[in-house]
Amino acid sequence: MTNKPVHPNYGSSKSKEESFDDENFLDALPRAVLRPNEYVLLDGEWKFAIDPDDKGVHQRWYVEHTFKDQAHWPGSVETHLAALHLDTPSWQDNVVVWYEREFNSPEKSSEPISDNKILQLTFGACGYETQVWLNGILLHTIEGENKHMGEYTSFSYELEEKILRPVNRITVRVASSMDADTTRGKQESHVYKRGGIWYQTFTGAVRSVWLETVERNRLRSRVGVVSIIEDNLVRFNLTTRIHDPGSYTICLKVFNVDSDPAKIRQVAQDEYPIVLEAGQKSQRLVVEVPDAKLWSPESPVLYRLVAQLIDEKGYVSEIETKFGIRKFEARGNRLFLNHRQTYLDGILYQPGNASYRQIQQHLYAMKKLGCNLVRIHIAGVDPRIYKLADKIGMLLWVEVPSPHRSSAKSRENHKDELLRMLALIGTHPSVVIWSLYNEDWGAQDIASNPETREYIVAMYHFMQIAYPQFLVVDNDGWQHISSEGRLKSDLLTAHFYTPELAHWAEMLDDFTAGKLQNVAAFPLVVGDPFFYRKQVPLVVSEWGGFGFADYGGPKDDSDRASQIALFKKELRKRPICGDVYTQATNIEDEKNGLIDFETGELKVPAGLLASARPTQTDI
Repeated sequence: MTNKPVHPNYGSSKSKEESFDDENFLDALPRAVLRPNEYVLLDGEWKFAIDPDDKGVHQRWYVEHTFKDQAHWPGSVETHLAALHLDTPSWQDNVVVWYEREFNSPEKSSEPISDNKILQLTFGACGYETQVWLNGILLHTIEGENKHMGEYTSFSYELEEKILRPVNRITVRVASSMDADTTRGKQESHVYKRGGIWYQTFTGAVRSVWLETVERNRLRSRVGVVSIIEDNLVRFNLTTRIHDPGSYTICLKVFNVDSDPAKIRQVAQDEYPIVLEAGQKSQRLVVEVPDAKLWSPESPVLYRLVAQLIDEKGYVSEIETKFGIRKFEARGNRLFLNHRQTYLDGILYQPGNASYRQIQQHLYAMKKLGCNLVRIHIAGVDPRIYKLADKIGMLLWVEVPSPHRSSAKSRENHKDELLRMLALIGTHPSVVIWSLYNEDWGAQDIASNPETREYIVAMYHFMQIAYPQFLVVDNDGWQHISSEGRLKSDLLTAHFYTPELAHWAEMLDDFTAGKLQNVAAFPLVVGDPFFYRKQVPLVVSEWGGFGFADYGGPKDDSDRASQIALFKKELRKRPICGDVYTQATNIEDEKNGLIDFETGELKVPAGLLASARPTQTDI
């Protein structure tokens, strides 16, 4: 290549990662992939208006409207309504609100290649339904949506120069409802009302929004990583975004990560010539990392990937991210991480409306409890939690926020949400398990409706092929699907709740004996007959809950700690591969947390949830 690579962005300072130093915490962008450019956060005070009759589109509020109120972005609709001191500070059926603010166009670079850039607007998350106008013109996301659906993952708009002005006006319409077909997690809906284990809605402008310059022809901010540890290979799944078709080169460079800059060195590099058409394309590339060090909770070794898309003139689009090399798998009735048998000491975590600062404190506290796994319970969370787990060495079990009703529409929404999450989470070595559904919420007819089972089975097979780095659970807790005697789940999981030690021991005995009826709240398997015979790992993926109202069992922290120790002892006696205690922190009516929500302090002794792990030998 004869031309020296150059970057066409208007600034040279790189997007910064957040610091994990308690004294120097930075609230960085909520994403895993960085660009060597400048960005402008649009967080702060926005103009705000409620649209109770949903007349704003008809009346063209995006062209001109007098916004009488203000609201801070990011922030939930519920918070913004409460700040107005309304008689009804929340909403009951649906809500439509509008936000607006102005921004100055960045000055054009004097470099001759400045035309090779695009201004991009990105929402960290917003919804459930979001429409965006720039200077009165409706925008379409990069995926072509004029309405973005979903409220848990990021989406972006390319801002065409012809519609930009020296001072620009962004207008955003956000609509949410209690529709049970949407992916809601444990937020209330028309089916499940608030109270008990169902929580207040937390919707709207929930994460940062920012502007940045990106190349016309570039690598998008999504990287999938699959490790082949036996051969020191790493498979990267990249996404290209091309406006000008032609010949390009993708260059991948891998560096070790060290706190001492003098010890950082390049450990691998490769180049790949590629001809690209206009539009988007996913491309798989494989790099060998000699003498690769593996990632694990005990040794969370990370590498840094720098990926460049270089055109025939030498212009470069560059992204970078950190990744780990690891293999997590089920063999028979055991689990292995990097060919070493492992036990999952897990805890259920529901962040709710926790700030990232609080999430950070909670995750460190869970590590102190002796956990090596956190099950993030059917929630869309700040994606920085995945980066933090990568850094400190914590396995994560993630779940698609569930709809509340089984229907063709809910399955369509569920699939869309799953694909959006996979595109943005596939980078992280910490993420090892996915649940498609939990306790058949949103799949209530799983035992009787073949269409529901067929959909879940199809998604399970898709995950096996496209994302082999993860284990997949079809429907966590009970009513797993069997087809022709083959379980469509990589784990056989069960939710056991009892405050009685003797009953607990009986449940575990029945579970490990392969009994499928009258073990959990519903049969453990539906569909065709399934015979356990130690084919699949057993995981008690929810238990405990001590302190929840009217549940029974210990009420104070000292008695609770003693009871947990006894229950864990019974788990260790049996061929079970992991357990998940319920839960990490209190949330609304669920007063059963082991960690103080506000401070992150432990309410019980450190190490309480850790099991002795003598089985961690090479297999």
